[in-house]
Amino acid sequence: MGLLRVLVKNAHVLTPLGDLGVVNVMVKDGVVEGFDVEAVPDRVVDAERYYVAPGFIDTHIHGYGGVDVTEASAEEILEMSGGLAEHGVTGFLASTVAAPHERLLQACSNVAAASSRWSPSKGARILGVHLEGPYLNPKMKGAMNEQYFRKPSLRELDEYVSASRGLVRQVTVAPEVEGALEFIEEASRRGITVSVGHTDATYEQALRAVEAGARKANHIFNQMRGFHHREPGTAMALLLDTDVFVEMIVDFVHLHPATVRLVYRLAGPLRTVLITDAVRAAGLPDGEYTLGGLRIVVKEGVSRLADSGALAGSTLTMDRAVRNMTKVGANTLEALTMASYTPAKSVGALGRERVGLLRPGYAADMVVLDERLEVKKTIIAGEVVYEA
Repeated sequence: MGLLRVLVKNAHVLTPLGDLGVVNVMVKDGVVEGFDVEAVPDRVVDAERYYVAPGFIDTHIHGYGGVDVTEASAEEILEMSGGLAEHGVTGFLASTVAAPHERLLQACSNVAAASSRWSPSKGARILGVHLEGPYLNPKMKGAMNEQYFRKPSLRELDEYVSASRGLVRQVTVAPEVEGALEFIEEASRRGITVSVGHTDATYEQALRAVEAGARKANHIFNQMRGFHHREPGTAMALLLDTDVFVEMIVDFVHLHPATVRLVYRLAGPLRTVLITDAVRAAGLPDGEYTLGGLRIVVKEGVSRLADSGALAGSTLTMDRAVRNMTKVGANTLEALTMASYTPAKSVGALGRERVGLLRPGYAADMVVLDERLEVKKTIIAGEVVYEA
């Protein structure tokens, strides 16, 4: 990196599992060395007593700033990394939509190429690929093209893993689709996070998916069988299972604030994963765009399919999701946990890349926030990559 030690001074550190108060964070070779360490730094970054927390990890994002992951080149994915850093994001899973097999293979290959060229100065870490489909239920297609949906295939998964150079980290599956349970069992055995989504699974079918190894709820309630008092449905099965992480799009469009409050009270900050589900229109003005080849219209920041009006991803950013959580009763520490520690843990990045926490031995990936939780600086591996 060129720099041996960076001192982030006057930092009100939220780890986010605890509040350390105002301390100095010493970074050595891109990793947190310790707090209030007695050593001479090569560079000093003044946090000005603002909050300093682990950078945000977005495990479900399809695009940003004109870039669509499913169609993007490696260079465009790196451009997306830079844009995300402006919102405090220091790591993300590049998420695809249902598409032809060859297109998904190319997307996996391009993400791998972008990851191999990544350096901290380029922006958020590319943690891997999230395949949202194509193993989904057409009844719950949402803003995807159902002609590309198909039965789960371990042979295809092998090809995606190979094309991505081992970077497939999450796959979303509808467990009621033929062959899904065997697929879930094998994918989870390989260390891939299986997310249940775009599904009409009954309560019992959802429980069987969890027994097979599924460990995540794909944007809870959206394109998912909901609750009925005589058939609790997919969402309730996943919410009540303490082994399942729960993704939530907190833009107050996909979920009513009361629903957000319900999910966070049931799942808590150590299971709730804030995501954006953002599309290429995020960070851009209202207008017409595409998602997986389908035409979408963004009006007043809300993305919908042009033909049906169905919600088509979002234009949400992670910093806004954090602020929105505090509006429904979560405290700052809880909101930050749901945006960093819990997402990282849900895809194994807490151990693999050692991101999502601020403590010695973890990556020095940090977001500096003012009292309104607006991003002031984003720091990746000890380098300031964004400053407001």
